[in-house]
Amino acid sequence: MNRSLRIAVGADHGGFELKQQLVGYLQSAGHKIVDCGTNSTEAVDYPMFAEAVARTVASGACDTGIMVDGAGIGSAMTANKVPGVLAAACYSEALARNSREHNDANVLTLGAGQVGFDQARAIVDVFLSTSCTAKRHRNRVEMIRAVERKALMAGRAGDQVELSDEDLQRIADRVRQLLDQTAPAAPAAPAIDPDVLAKMIDHTLLKPDATKADVDTLCGEAKRYGFYSVCVNPAYVKQAKALLRGTPVKVCCVVGFPLGAQPPESKALEARRAIREGASEIDMVINIGALRSREDALVLRDIRAVVEACKDGRALSKVIFETALLTDDEKIRACELSMKAGADYVKTSTGFSSGGATVEDIRLMARTVAPKKLGVKASGGVRTYDDAAKMIAAGATRIGASASVKIVEEARARAGRKD
Repeated sequence: MNRSLRIAVGADHGGFELKQQLVGYLQSAGHKIVDCGTNSTEAVDYPMFAEAVARTVASGACDTGIMVDGAGIGSAMTANKVPGVLAAACYSEALARNSREHNDANVLTLGAGQVGFDQARAIVDVFLSTSCTAKRHRNRVEMIRAVERKALMAGRAGDQVELSDEDLQRIADRVRQLLDQTAPAAPAAPAIDPDVLAKMIDHTLLKPDATKADVDTLCGEAKRYGFYSVCVNPAYVKQAKALLRGTPVKVCCVVGFPLGAQPPESKALEARRAIREGASEIDMVINIGALRSREDALVLRDIRAVVEACKDGRALSKVIFETALLTDDEKIRACELSMKAGADYVKTSTGFSSGGATVEDIRLMARTVAPKKLGVKASGGVRTYDDAAKMIAAGATRIGASASVKIVEEARARAGRKD
């Protein structure tokens, strides 16, 4: 285990003690841990924790995952229901090596009733240090992925069930009845390390009345808190780049903002200029009207023009959908077109429309782009630590926020830190 990895770890009550031992071991080896629970030996159901681990890996927030239950079998079954996940239950180092070398598994499940800590540690070491490199094995893994894609498409194309008005009213009444009942509290999500959280945030200033002094403040905050990037309008890219020179903070620039109605050629020119002036990430708004008009060829050309400019300039590309204006079908099509165009991320919102990021939209987008492992950026209305934590738990791998300082300060307060 030479490389530091981001590892999602989870367990049920039977696997809790082994999970805690493995977390300590992995942290001592320099790995970043996202603990998906459970946090005690109190009886719980393993599928919810196995799903949490799997979704964290499928979203790209973690490089790999480890889930521990009594036997490891049920958790593997659960994790494999999440698109983008290849989970393997391993009871020996040989199985761990095979699962990685031959099957490119990205989630390891262990049975606390089958292996002790020393054996589990050896299995984990092999799993994390082995890669799937042989062409014949990678071809077979791609065949597995193809089966998954066919299943997803078949599910999407399945027969639609038509419901009568009476059926719909009965369902609505039942939902209200369930909501009125007192439900047991869900397990608290694990706290996010403030430094890890800061590295997931694009510190954003896109107001039309922003001044040069405001950009100075934005960049100063980004350096002080260690945000991943600052996100600014094109006019301020050069200034932000100069202020952040010599720091790890990147400059992100919006393109086609905020309406997305410009021709593809205009967006490409805008992106190329921003990259020349110092932007290393481009957040472009798609042609929303074209998507809603089902002009998919135009939308694909729109996205691809900016993606190609980004690839030429070695910049990352993010595609903004404005999800508040779209149906779920339109969001899925936007994800599929973004994947086809070769984008790096999909993003919910500009923050200038009728709504911003929602947990449901993040889940939908993360699930759809999982086969191509695109990142998912939650932007618009993310104002508190709880907002950010919910988005990350749903599958967001980047957060766009103007309230970034407040969010990280809240994270520090919960972690008992005063720095």
